[in-house]
Amino acid sequence: VQLQASGGGLVHPGESLRLPCAASGRTFSTLIMGWFRQAPGKEREFVTAISWSADSTRIADAVKGRFTISRDSAKNMVYLQMNSLKPEDTGIYYCAANPKEATMTDLWYDWWGQGTLVTVSS
Repeated sequence: VQLQASGGGLVHPGESLRLPCAASGRTFSTLIMGWFRQAPGKEREFVTAISWSADSTRIADAVKGRFTISRDSAKNMVYLQMNSLKPEDTGIYYCAANPKEATMTDLWYDWWGQGTLVTVSS
């Protein structure tokens, strides 16, 4: 599976950003899709994940109410919509995939994209 995340950039606090991730190499409907992030000097952390059929999601408390994950099976795409961004949201955002479970544990994810940098600063 190949994953290509994009859409990162520099935004001001309170602004929005949408990160797309393109998947290829395996039937998209068999993949659980997730987003993780890694802030400077910190460990990678779970952000959100979505089930095969998009009927369930998991989301970290730190972004609940502000971030939304969605998927478009026709386009083999997953999206992370980020609203009301804060400086603490700064980091490299990675999309990831696994065929088993919408887990918060990064070890369960078999495939990773290269990451896209999001910087939230005034």
